Amino acid sequence: MRYRTIGSDPRTRREVSVLSLGAMLFGTKTDEATAYAILDRFVEAGGTFIDTSDNYAFWMTGGQGGESEELLGRWRRSRGIGDEIVIATKLGARPLAPGTSYLDNPEGLSAKVIRESAERSRERLGMDRLDLLYAHIEDHKVPLRETVEGFAELVAEGAVGLLGASNHRTWRVERARALAAAAGLPGYEVLQYHRSYLPARLDGPTDLDPDGNVGAVGGELLSYLRAEPGMTLVSYGSLLWGAYVRDDKPLGPEYDLPSAPVRLAALREVAEQTGATVNQVVLAWLIDGEIPTIPLVGVSSVAQLDESLAAVDLELTPEQRHRLDTAW
Repeated sequence: MRYRTIGSDPRTRREVSVLSLGAMLFGTKTDEATAYAILDRFVEAGGTFIDTSDNYAFWMTGGQGGESEELLGRWRRSRGIGDEIVIATKLGARPLAPGTSYLDNPEGLSAKVIRESAERSRERLGMDRLDLLYAHIEDHKVPLRETVEGFAELVAEGAVGLLGASNHRTWRVERARALAAAAGLPGYEVLQYHRSYLPARLDGPTDLDPDGNVGAVGGELLSYLRAEPGMTLVSYGSLLWGAYVRDDKPLGPEYDLPSAPVRLAALREVAEQTGATVNQVVLAWLIDGEIPTIPLVGVSSVAQLDESLAAVDLELTPEQRHRLDTAW
């Protein structure tokens, strides 16, 4: 396994594995025994970065979520896991009532919600301090300053370490960071967005934003990260939920871009050259790219996890990376 440092403050920064394990369906679709086997294998291989959220996976049960955090809490206690494993969680998108969702009834990002939701996450996970806490989705009803100050209070109290944002417009991330900096408060240092080798379309309304896809990495966010090298990008949906390799999971219309056939051809060509799988090439491309990315992989078996773990040691040649980067 290889590692990188996230965060800048010596009091809160952490060294994490360059591959993160997603626990979204643990405790719902993925049963406890399978989840434990995956988690144990990840740690055995040197993995130290696990991702969850307070709303995972409400859509599987019709409830409000929390099953993933609860399972991770039980696993931590059963294995004697301490702060050597970094667990990231999110708040802001938990439904306020069963049968609703983050679209029509989200908890939001008020100072009250941030405090109460973070406390519930700490209890479910069995952690005195949340290593990394994300604002899961934007809240346009609450002043941004209130959100910034609400998160900062938890850091000051030692209840939270690092702060991050997911599915936010770049300008809102920057505005939040500027407000925090002006007040001498900690701000977002880790960003979690959808990124893969095939880019997603950003135009057209989505459920979260009428102006386009707010959750996928585009040129605006890449430019921002290039200018802010101290920030960390974590990518979800890195393997397109199996669509690269499974015929029963075709690419969605959001990937129907003129560049898609060209990039898929380059991807398969490099996979053949290296003897690696297409999935492994995608992960290697992300991990060691010009803008380094920590891929978040969600798996349902130890075999799937082992395939992803092998990508950590896959070194693409400069020529192979150039072939992938210029396939447009």
